[in-house]
Amino acid sequence: MGQLVYILGRSGTGKSYSMRNLDKGSFVLINVQGKILPFKGSGKVISVNCDDSADIVTYIKSYSKQFKIIVVDDFQYVMANEFMRRAMERGYDKFTEIARHAWDIAECVRSLPKEVIVYVMCHTDTDADGIERLKTIGKLLDEKIVLEGMSTIVLKTNVSDGKYCFITQNNGKDTTKSPAGMFPSYAIDNDLKYVDDKIRSYYEFDGAKSEEEMAEEDDAAKTDIQPEEKRSRRSRRGKEEEEKPSKTPEEEKKEESGETAKSKEPETRRRRRRGEITEPQNDNFMDIPEDAGEDGVPFDELERKPRKEPVTETASSEEENDAPVRRRRRRV
Repeated sequence: MGQLVYILGRSGTGKSYSMRNLDKGSFVLINVQGKILPFKGSGKVISVNCDDSADIVTYIKSYSKQFKIIVVDDFQYVMANEFMRRAMERGYDKFTEIARHAWDIAECVRSLPKEVIVYVMCHTDTDADGIERLKTIGKLLDEKIVLEGMSTIVLKTNVSDGKYCFITQNNGKDTTKSPAGMFPSYAIDNDLKYVDDKIRSYYEFDGAKSEEEMAEEDDAAKTDIQPEEKRSRRSRRGKEEEEKPSKTPEEEKKEESGETAKSKEPETRRRRRRGEITEPQNDNFMDIPEDAGEDGVPFDELERKPRKEPVTETASSEEENDAPVRRRRRRV
């Protein structure tokens, strides 16, 4: 069974450019759009221009007898071009047929010899759940057949600070994946020649390089790009608090004793609350009677205001007879 490897990425992020180091006579390119390759010497690459799914399946099976590396560049245009040619057709049958034709290309790799690796390059799209995945036409391939599920290795292009690389591990928001321990780091140089050598060495194909021979290439392919750190709101709030300027020792001492600048509580009351004062603060507090109030005046001498009694008006007997009788409603 042949090996199917997806190389996913946005336009201009280095998918086609990754073929630059492959030996020009060691692979065949099925050029779906017939575009020129973005590297020097690409005119020597053995290629065939084709966007018909049935013909592509035929080419893959035929070239697998001569080449161990087959590249299908811009796979999504196999679906897009067929869709545009059939745009005037009504009904949804065309979407089913387009999906079947795309599946045929991925499925035909299973019938190839195991040493043959087919690299399928395709653009990406973001679905409703925020997952970046292989771009298709219609929902049949996304919901019923996940094309990435037909492969063990799915790499994604990435551009960071002008450096082009391949992402080898899933970040929770894409379909990137690779076997454990196959690649030396989260991101590697976007060199398809290195990727091909590494896959053959990992699976110990005939004629593949040994791990010792690949060690030097592993060091050269490593990058310092790391997965983005995902933080919750709580962790972000904690980091903001850590970034706040620390308080001076004087402010901390005042805060511990309760003597902050914002506190407007009188000193006497604060000392009494802390238990430092148990008697009223007054220069002549010994002369104040025990039954004195806050102002030092005895309670007996305090001016007491007469209590107001409610004024009730008595209605005359005639008014009482004429006044309507009000009944309270009983609450239910």
